[in-house]
Amino acid sequence: MATAVLPIASGSSDDAPLVLFLQQLIEQAQTQSASDIHFEPYEQVYRIRLRVDGQLREVAAPPLQVKDRIASRIKVLARLDIAEKRLPQDGRIQLALRQGGVLDLRVSTLPTLHGEKLVVRLLDNRVGQWTLEELGYAPEELERLLQAIERPDGLVLVTGPTGSGKTQSLYACLQRLNRPELNISTVEDPCEISLSGINQVNVQDKPGLSFSVALRAFLRQDPDVLMVGEIRDLETAEIAIQAAQTGHLVLSTLHTRNAVSALTRLRNMGIARYNLASSVSLVSAQRLVRKLCPQCRQPDVQARALAQQAGLPEAWLQGEPALWQAHAAGCAACHRGYRGRTGLFEVMPITLALQDALLQDAPESTLVGMARANGVWSLRQAGWRRVLQGLTSLDEVLAATPES
Repeated sequence: MATAVLPIASGSSDDAPLVLFLQQLIEQAQTQSASDIHFEPYEQVYRIRLRVDGQLREVAAPPLQVKDRIASRIKVLARLDIAEKRLPQDGRIQLALRQGGVLDLRVSTLPTLHGEKLVVRLLDNRVGQWTLEELGYAPEELERLLQAIERPDGLVLVTGPTGSGKTQSLYACLQRLNRPELNISTVEDPCEISLSGINQVNVQDKPGLSFSVALRAFLRQDPDVLMVGEIRDLETAEIAIQAAQTGHLVLSTLHTRNAVSALTRLRNMGIARYNLASSVSLVSAQRLVRKLCPQCRQPDVQARALAQQAGLPEAWLQGEPALWQAHAAGCAACHRGYRGRTGLFEVMPITLALQDALLQDAPESTLVGMARANGVWSLRQAGWRRVLQGLTSLDEVLAATPES
């Protein structure tokens, strides 16, 4: 359903201070490129935090007695039931900004022990405009991914935890494929960004519009490319694989720690080995790490020893590359030495050798070894590359990536 564009400053004069506070808070979140605003009631305090570059930090602590008024104001804007405080609700807001333009927000409410917690996600409309080249893929990784998505069929999986940029990568793939001669459909929960020329469907639990139901309907709509927001169950996985085997390109996501684990996850769901081998064309695992502020980063005198302890090959350290760390206090251009994020990727094409190993039910360790022998870097190795390029710190990479 279309959402009306609302001015946040509308409302009664009695609410003027509250309205102004919310307006300033949202503008602050937008200025700092925050992804989320958290409104959190506790027994003694009411805390508001912003998530910037993946990190939460407190920005306000209003009086506890205003928590219900803040929740009601946001729920009114999101067209939610303000009387319903016992069940979670989800809504969406389009706000007209004072400086011009419209800001898209997604609202989630959750009843907690001390009141309703709200999370407001700021939807970045630029996500649908970013290209694959802008996301940080190494040249060889980008080449592998492009070869997979330019095929007429096959299943391409993007894996990683929540908040690792999977949707952003899929949208960039769709933008690459978005041509008048292709029929592209997506099913998401929910659709975050509207993409012109692509048929987008929202999952709706109450009427029974699930990922699997939408995917079945897509197959009756003469599709070329399908995108499934997430493979959550065996039924959705089976339909996606069937579509990939019958002349369709299918893009989707899974929550796994690395690329090979996605194959193991599908096997554990109940997908037959021969179906995996014949349908999956590529798996790309990813993480996001914070980028060092170029204006205040500092040389890291201990990084070389730490890098060796962490397993960084000695050959990579030849020539004494400059290793950097974040300035603890940061500067006016950043937050504690970091500004923005970049992606780390493990892009694994399913080669003939890997297909044979899947058919033989090879263990995950064997599949990992084969991928490394084929030149597929792990997420940790991709992070080391970013460290040697001076883009991020070793501490950031070690915190964000698994060892293998």
